[in-house]
Amino acid sequence: METLTALKVAHIVATVLLLVSALGLAIWVWRTRRNGDATAHARTLQRPRLFIWLVMGLALLSMPFTGWWMVHLVGWPLGQTWLLASSVLYTVAALGGCWCGLTRCARRRQRAMGNGKFTFALALFSFVCFIAIAGLMGAKPV
Repeated sequence: METLTALKVAHIVATVLLLVSALGLAIWVWRTRRNGDATAHARTLQRPRLFIWLVMGLALLSMPFTGWWMVHLVGWPLGQTWLLASSVLYTVAALGGCWCGLTRCARRRQRAMGNGKFTFALALFSFVCFIAIAGLMGAKPV
């Protein structure tokens, strides 16, 4: 398999895994809360969903490397607006995802379950940022 094709496949798989994992986690929390338990989101996020968090972390770590390598192989300058915009969006979304993971760990250790509205809003914003990045990558206005 050609290197560029392998990188594209790895990049797309990482993106899909990240988005599907985040969406699956959100649906799981939503369904549990819908059953009437107000603290269900905290228990659902602290249970052994470690696999989902590991998949999301691995995808977050791999995407900048595969993306840069693809841009390098194709020969696009890094100063293009769509690349800069997607890099900024990625940084903001990744920091939001890290915040969600860190608050999850802090809540598990302290057993203090707060409201979580800010964390939910940040997770939703990060998800929208990753959708926008996928749109920028698909459009590639070179």
